[in-house]
Amino acid sequence: MNERKPYLSDISDARWALIEPTLTAWRQARLERRPTGQPASVELRNVFNAILYVNRTGIAWKYLPHDFPSYKPSTTTMQPGAMRGSSPNSTTS
Repeated sequence: MNERKPYLSDISDARWALIEPTLTAWRQARLERRPTGQPASVELRNVFNAILYVNRTGIAWKYLPHDFPSYKPSTTTMQPGAMRGSSPNSTTS
């Protein structure tokens, strides 16, 4: 698969370096709780860039350009309830 060209809304390498460890730990905790242990198939940075793109442009998730991951994994992975109680620094259960 060809690497996509960056959008103006994409996160910089420096900012990604700051948040990547937290998102990776969050994803690992979610994977450990899954009954199947099935690994995620979408890169977190691509999902995060999709969120930034939607936020910047105001488009609907289903209208994401084709070089972003499918909107379905993006919306189920990062929907508001998905992170509730599963953040590595969360104090709720």
